[in-house]
Amino acid sequence: MAYATINPYTGQTLRSFPDATDAEVSQALDQAQTAFESWRYVAIPARSAVLKKAADVLRSRSTEFAKILTLEMGKVLTEAEAEVELSAQILEYYAENAEALLAPEKLPSKHPSYTKCWVEHEAQGILLAIEPWNFPYYQIVRIAAPQLAAGNVIVLKHASNVPQSAAAFQALFKEAGLPEGGFTSLYANRSQTKAIIEDSRVQGVALTGSEAAGAVVASQAGNALKKSTMELGGADAFVVLADADIEKAAKWAVIGRHWNAGQVCCSSKRIIVVAEVYDAFLEMYKAGVAKLRAGDPLDPSTSLAPLSSQAAVDDLKAQVANAVSHGAIVEIIGAAVPETGAFFQPILLSMEEDNPAYSLEFFGPVSQVIRAKNETDAVRIANDSPFGLGGSVFTKDLKHGVEVARKISTGMVYINHPTGVAADLPFGGVRRSGYGRELVGLGIKEFVNHKLIAITDIDGAF
Repeated sequence: MAYATINPYTGQTLRSFPDATDAEVSQALDQAQTAFESWRYVAIPARSAVLKKAADVLRSRSTEFAKILTLEMGKVLTEAEAEVELSAQILEYYAENAEALLAPEKLPSKHPSYTKCWVEHEAQGILLAIEPWNFPYYQIVRIAAPQLAAGNVIVLKHASNVPQSAAAFQALFKEAGLPEGGFTSLYANRSQTKAIIEDSRVQGVALTGSEAAGAVVASQAGNALKKSTMELGGADAFVVLADADIEKAAKWAVIGRHWNAGQVCCSSKRIIVVAEVYDAFLEMYKAGVAKLRAGDPLDPSTSLAPLSSQAAVDDLKAQVANAVSHGAIVEIIGAAVPETGAFFQPILLSMEEDNPAYSLEFFGPVSQVIRAKNETDAVRIANDSPFGLGGSVFTKDLKHGVEVARKISTGMVYINHPTGVAADLPFGGVRRSGYGRELVGLGIKEFVNHKLIAITDIDGAF
């Protein structure tokens, strides 16, 4: 597995890194276990201070951290800076809320033998985080912030095309005061990753990535009797009802589909519009996509980034070609993109429901705008997916929008906004989009031991 920084805009290999040796993996696990034995007993306010310092460092050097993202995976600089800020907010959230989230929970037991009962949330040890390239910092901090706050320690196996992003976060946590071994980035290969999962000191694994990777890692974790959380693919429904503000909906649809060049698990990949407003919406949507400007992601005027790599472009082209071979129709809807760099021309892809590609996830600027007969049909189409990550409902009637949202089978639904992310909102999905939740109280409690303690003052045997 070649770890290297290859600039998607220029195609230039900026730096390469050797895979970790088995000895380095062993040493990292030894150091992580040593760190855990002390970190688990550090008071929560002191752990929180480390997270707060990490947030402060991120903000103080925001552009420096952001440029690493742009150089490694092509993210537009303004979006990269927004990711740095979001990461800081998540660190700050747990710095401010970890103590309350981890507070013991009293249980009102009516059993006469137990006078006091409560549940404590106890750290368990080393966690393996396997993370993707599309949000190199945000994906790290989504697992690292809550679990470090809880007293666990992290070993990171990041995507092979963002090695400097991984190293930057290891250095960040060290600068913030985390003990050596508390957060370690390893350039591990597949066999080493399996060995890490199987190591008795590792207590769980969190993966964000593809369905294929998730299936392999979940199987390995299951065989080792380790808990796992999986955040996998998505094909989010963006439902536009007849009474929606069509101009507003079209603008948000352009953003929701093309943010991060469409390389987002919770991107608005299936735009479902009821028949009454379909034509007006489509005209506005295509006009909005045509205004996107592809170019140098460091240029402030660029609004459409290259994909993360040429391989990502080739994979997406192959997906589209497969759809076309089964009858799909392609329409170019965006302005021309540069001939050099890992760019993908924005297109509108129209296909019938029996097309094998209909249920696939297109990870890039490929739009599907689907005409629904009516609201009932729109909900049916929204639920006709193996995925269930996020989704949106656009309507002027907010009460009715909530009613429709409840009918959509997915992990998250936003009213009048594409699926979003925030430091104080949970993230996760159902079915082939994975299982488990990240962020807020749900996230911090995924990998802790919920230990019951019960006191009795009654003498005698049962």
